[in-house]
Amino acid sequence: MSSVTPDQPRRPAAGVRADARPPGRPASGFRVPAPRRSESSRSRAPLAVAAVFAAGWAALTSYLPVALVLGLAQLSEDAAAVTGVLRAGLAGWLLGHGVPLRTEAGPLGLVPLALTALIIWRLTRAGVHTSRAMGARGGRSPRQALIAAVAVGTGYALLGVLAAVLVGTGGLSVSPVRAGLTYAVFGTLAALVGSVRTTGVAGLLAERAPAVVRDGVRTGLVAGLLLFGAGAGAAGLAVATGGGDAADMIGAYRTGVAGQAGITLVSLAYAPNATVWSTAYLLGPGFAVGTGTAIRTSEVTVGALPAVPLLAGLPSGPVDGFGAALLAVPVLAGMAAGWLLSRRLLRPAPDDRTEPGWPALLGPAALAGPVVGLLAGLAAAASGGPLGGGRLAEIGPVPWQVGMVATAVVAVGALLGAAAGKVLAGAASRP
Repeated sequence: MSSVTPDQPRRPAAGVRADARPPGRPASGFRVPAPRRSESSRSRAPLAVAAVFAAGWAALTSYLPVALVLGLAQLSEDAAAVTGVLRAGLAGWLLGHGVPLRTEAGPLGLVPLALTALIIWRLTRAGVHTSRAMGARGGRSPRQALIAAVAVGTGYALLGVLAAVLVGTGGLSVSPVRAGLTYAVFGTLAALVGSVRTTGVAGLLAERAPAVVRDGVRTGLVAGLLLFGAGAGAAGLAVATGGGDAADMIGAYRTGVAGQAGITLVSLAYAPNATVWSTAYLLGPGFAVGTGTAIRTSEVTVGALPAVPLLAGLPSGPVDGFGAALLAVPVLAGMAAGWLLSRRLLRPAPDDRTEPGWPALLGPAALAGPVVGLLAGLAAAASGGPLGGGRLAEIGPVPWQVGMVATAVVAVGALLGAAAGKVLAGAASRP
């Protein structure tokens, strides 16, 4: 029998510490925390699954509004079968990506830019979600940003091919190869915008870019927003002036309330196109609404136009009198951007930094011109296209003309505005 009584503590065996405890049992009053997984490991998902899901969700959320609007436009015809509405929605969705449709009346390639903006936004979010699912958030890895964008673009290309095949069964002719390639490029570039922001690559590129490039791009974006804002205001004023004619055109369709609402929404989908055309009109090159037509501040030559409400605000002749002041709007937009550039660079700094000289100020102002020219040229190319065969095969502005004029006008205006801001700031600082 053991000589140790119940009231006496047992001695530890030889070689065993008195404070030793069995494995896995925590010390009295303490709890051993379980190992925690990092945020990236907890949120990481297979790349293929994340990309396909993100691309599919972007496609669904951009397709459903198109099907709804076109369904409303067909309600009055008592022929709005579900399959027909879905197929028409797919056709409009393809057109929003710039995929041309071949119809019996000719090619249809006039892209509704409002739908294009919605698609770009949804694909940008797809790039954000895919980057997060990869665990690449804040990693500043260009490789991971590109992988996420390419994965989204690949999944999106498959959806484009499927949409082209389905639309081709309803009488329209769409090239599946063209649709797949367009969707791949479209999806990759748009998703790349979201992935570079999520991974921090955008900030990395901004840090490594020279100061003159950063300031020039920023000034160009400001000038572009002001220029297109003026174009939007001019287009809205023109449509409001011709609102009676637009209402008569909508009423002539005799589609009922729902159908008229659908036609109005379709017209609104082309409102950004009208903004670009109005901007080209203010710049000088103008635009065309058919073969052999020209709408500029100096001349207006048009023929028979289709009964489209958006065309109700077209000018009836060249500008004269006070209307000639419209020609100064692009220069004023550049001057305002140059003035804001000088205000930002010449702002007093608390750390006694030297005031930037003329090259540091005029360099970004001059670079703003090519930035706006590139944006205006791309917008002009995206806003035009055929609306059938015959006379309507050419609609929209000439991209290279718009880009060249925007580059020259905005560069001159930005230089004038920046120089005026520096001169006035120097005069104000002198006693």
